[in-house]
Amino acid sequence: QVQVVESGGGLVQPGESLRLSCAASDRFFSSHVMAWYRQTPGKQRELVARITPGGTANYADSVKGRFTISRDNAKNTVFLQMNSLTPEDTAVYYCVDGATYWGQGTQVTVSS
Repeated sequence: QVQVVESGGGLVQPGESLRLSCAASDRFFSSHVMAWYRQTPGKQRELVARITPGGTANYADSVKGRFTISRDNAKNTVFLQMNSLTPEDTAVYYCVDGATYWGQGTQVTVSS
């Protein structure tokens, strides 16, 4: 059973940064696309960023230029560096391994 565990969420003020981490107990991690999604109450879940095994990244328009996804295949870990955060970024952020395995989510709250 693959486990996906996110960490790094919290409460920050607008303009600040956070770095989310996601560790997956997946022996095929290095061959899987990894992604970050987010969801707020009453809204559809949104794909924030994804990264291929080779490191090619794609982003939602709403986060381009502010967020950076990266991965460390040696450590089965994917990261989401979030800069210039705004209240609209407030959500539960989920890490997804291979479009199959979801973590429990980590709350990010941006508020003054």
